[in-house]
Amino acid sequence: MDDYSLLDLFWTMLWFFLWIMWLFLLFKVITDIFRSHDLSGWGKAGWLILTLVLPYLGVLVYVIVRGKSMSKRDIKEAQDRDAAFKAYVREAAGTSDAGGDAMKKGSHVDDLAKLAELRDRGAITDEEYQRAKTRLLV
Repeated sequence: MDDYSLLDLFWTMLWFFLWIMWLFLLFKVITDIFRSHDLSGWGKAGWLILTLVLPYLGVLVYVIVRGKSMSKRDIKEAQDRDAAFKAYVREAAGTSDAGGDAMKKGSHVDDLAKLAELRDRGAITDEEYQRAKTRLLV
């Protein structure tokens, strides 16, 4: 252990870091190969074989040849995920853009809450509250 200098430790850590970074890139490329809709099955198999048999060369060639389309697919997937999340939130909150009962129910609930708040503050009487509530629910 005495002959392992601080510089040797630095080089070991550097090579380990570079190896981990390369593994991340390899997994990213393999994921992109399977996610790509513009490649045929044979194309996917060819790229996969190239990246597994000659990993360093295969990953480097893949990034050079298809790097620009990789970023486009990443952006499209992120936009699709964002749109699906927003649709889920609208559906869960009951404020659908398609109109329908969900929008009406949401606005009625808000209006009833406002009426109840006015009644609780004493701005309207119980009788006025009941009349306004009846009008909203009909």
